[in-house]
Amino acid sequence: MSRSTDPLDTFLLRVLETLIVERSVSRAAMKLNQSQPAISAVLKRLREMFGDPLLAREKGQMIPTARALELVISARVILAETARMMEEPSDYVPATSQREFRIGVADFLIATFVGEVVEHMRREAPLTRLSLIPLGRELDYETALADGELDLVISNWHNPPPQLHLSILLEDDVVCLVGKNNPLSDNMSQTDYLNAAHIVPQPYSNAHRGVIDSYLASRRLTRNAIITLPFFSMAPYLLVNSDLVFTTSRHFANYYENFLPLKTVEAPIAFPEMRFYQLWHERTHRSSAHEWLRGILARASAHNRDAYRKKKNGVRLGELPPT
Repeated sequence: MSRSTDPLDTFLLRVLETLIVERSVSRAAMKLNQSQPAISAVLKRLREMFGDPLLAREKGQMIPTARALELVISARVILAETARMMEEPSDYVPATSQREFRIGVADFLIATFVGEVVEHMRREAPLTRLSLIPLGRELDYETALADGELDLVISNWHNPPPQLHLSILLEDDVVCLVGKNNPLSDNMSQTDYLNAAHIVPQPYSNAHRGVIDSYLASRRLTRNAIITLPFFSMAPYLLVNSDLVFTTSRHFANYYENFLPLKTVEAPIAFPEMRFYQLWHERTHRSSAHEWLRGILARASAHNRDAYRKKKNGVRLGELPPT
């Protein structure tokens, strides 16, 4: 069959899969970085190709047809196999590889961690490209890992999806970060904590509630969320001249304490440790390229973990010996 008569290509399959997941032409267009008319044209072509509406409007919503749900299963298999074909050979050589890695992250990753990752990559794989993709409500990261849009996801959800592979990067204490002039900087009781004005990050999705609020809810407690932010990195700057409290990991608090007039206060509630990990799909589990990438993240995490452990024990970060 010639190219001109071949009815399917991977782009059509990716659009089909995205349309079924998003159930919206506009959201699919945004996710695929395409114009809405372009995706509408592809949907029309797919409908003609399969002789089925694929998405039908019902009560103001777009609902996949039974045929669409059958097709999307096959589409995902084909996309996964195509991604596997495009993987670099088993004798992956970082020094000469020109591939791109795409990692889904939230901005709780401090600059020193990302700096360590980049330092390792520039030293070992100078031709490799790295893209950090923000996690958010509009990103279906499980599908993105399955179809190759993402290579890894770094997060700290309380219940990560069991079907994904997981490796722990860091386990850290939960502390409170406040401005140095905050009255609570010297002493904070549980009552003080619950009544204080809190900065709270937006959850990545409805399915992933923040670990702090999830734990409080399990104890039937509620904090006073005054400011809700889309980005972790904005929070420390709002603390400087305010009475606000930000509950976060110790390494995040310690990092910003280095250059802002802030103070880390022990949390008056016995929160469980915050766990950060990397997640990946089965399709990349045995890939030597991805094994190398996961190793880079593990080494960067270990360096930051050791650095902040020493700082916690009273050693200034500037006095740490080089690794």
